[in-house]
Amino acid sequence: GAEVVFSVDCTKLKDYFSPEKRDFDCIYFNFPHCGRKAGVVKNRELLAHFFHGCAEVLAEEGEVHVALCNGQGGTPADQPRREWHNSWQIVAVAAGAGFVLSNVHPFNAETIHGYQCTGYRSQDKSFCVEGALNHVFTRSTPPPCSKPRSCETQLGSQKVSFRVPQVLVDKINRGFLEPDSNHPVWTVKEKLTAGLSQAFPLQSSDSCLPLLQQGHLHGACHSSVFWVTLSPGETPSTEDMSHRPANAALSSHDEFCQDTDKSEHEGCHIPEQFYLRPSLLPHAQAIIQEGDFPPGTLHVLSGPVFRKCRVTPHSMPVFHEMLIVFAVNRGTEDSCIQMLVNTIQTTIHSLHQAASGTKPNLTLQEAMTSEPPEPSDFAAFESQLSKIQYFICMETDPADCTLGVLRTSRGLTSSELVVVFASLNLDLLAMLLCGIPDWRMLWTRDTRFLRQFPRGELRLFKSFSLYPPSYVHDVSFWVPDGEQFDEVAFHTLARRVSGETVVSIQLRDSFQQPGTGRRSLCYRLTFQSCDRALSCREAAEMQLRFREQIRQHLGVTLR
Repeated sequence: GAEVVFSVDCTKLKDYFSPEKRDFDCIYFNFPHCGRKAGVVKNRELLAHFFHGCAEVLAEEGEVHVALCNGQGGTPADQPRREWHNSWQIVAVAAGAGFVLSNVHPFNAETIHGYQCTGYRSQDKSFCVEGALNHVFTRSTPPPCSKPRSCETQLGSQKVSFRVPQVLVDKINRGFLEPDSNHPVWTVKEKLTAGLSQAFPLQSSDSCLPLLQQGHLHGACHSSVFWVTLSPGETPSTEDMSHRPANAALSSHDEFCQDTDKSEHEGCHIPEQFYLRPSLLPHAQAIIQEGDFPPGTLHVLSGPVFRKCRVTPHSMPVFHEMLIVFAVNRGTEDSCIQMLVNTIQTTIHSLHQAASGTKPNLTLQEAMTSEPPEPSDFAAFESQLSKIQYFICMETDPADCTLGVLRTSRGLTSSELVVVFASLNLDLLAMLLCGIPDWRMLWTRDTRFLRQFPRGELRLFKSFSLYPPSYVHDVSFWVPDGEQFDEVAFHTLARRVSGETVVSIQLRDSFQQPGTGRRSLCYRLTFQSCDRALSCREAAEMQLRFREQIRQHLGVTLR
């Protein structure tokens, strides 16, 4: 009952099928080849045209299956693996047409009824299919929205709107912690809260925490926060701002926050009065100063926080913070802190074992110096806010990962009480518990991510984009004379221009010209997407835009 069509040009599939017959669920191409002794370049071109043809006739959730001989694909699944330049580079070629590799498995000719292997050098002879692989491709989601947008938030008793920083356009107000969410970050928060409530009296304050804060920043570097501008005519009145979180400047108590050296901010122009909250600490201080703060009761706050940071595997410009605050009698803080950490550890162990069958090792490391166990922007920024007593770490290979920090403060409520603050990065915890290798996956718009997590359950994540291609580009430039180069701004521009597809930025060379003293820097950028198709051409275009952006905004002279 099937319709069979002969002499079909695989690069022009839409020409052979009427529109009502084009939504194919599966398209198979077993061992494509240009014929005779065609080289890898010609066969890449054949595949490129084939994938573009598939994009025109494939159903939205359809699959493209391509079988290749061992080594041709150029992925780690090939054993042995060919050198990249000598392979067909099938994943990168498919990305050019908007496809990602979602599965790869051995091609077993014996299981396909009636299949015969033929066509060796365009002859009626069989060729070797031992070790051959079937590559399964699916459609990628389109690039994230890059259009400017405004966001509305409550500030005091007034609703205001502001222009969202470009790097955060696709991450603002995503609702991961909303009551109807099934996002793994929400599940981690709920499970942790439930575990803590079994050991301590607990009050949770998740809603109505304003995204914006106002005032001078003590301790935190101004270049690490996102400054915003309110829409015209929406500046809150003095009466409205009297209801903002007490000490929105992040410190009002000398013992709670240490001042930052003034030299750090010399020449640092603060363009706006309002900024996206980099921490939930001001809201915790508001709770303390309101007076309803009985000793021994945990106050749990959670929500997204925003910080400019360098591009590293565990550094996120936005993540969901859980802040645990409680007061204890002086002299009992050490035992209470250990009890808190033990409760967190027991809960995480239980969650991790349920998801993966293993138990991670959570440790509490005393902050003997200002350096965290693993240098990270998360811990470094927390150190700016106030002195850290302990790092909450997960022992992983190859290095420890800082999941949270713990600090204490005396005299905030009374001389007899010590207030304990524990800050946890819920996004890092979700990644650890579900085996999610890349923080960007938490923010994907691809529905295949959330489908893997039934509400209230944590499961091991299975990637739907295997072996994504990476593209390396270098950029070198002269730094303006007499100016300190702002590397955080450099990394933030890379995030903004690339839509978070830059996964690595490495300083390759620093050169000072004899005589003039001019300084030149050379950086290497690696572009790679974890959830969508990224083509070589798209990465090259991003690199050109990035060069122009750093010239405009950082005043560098390109080389």
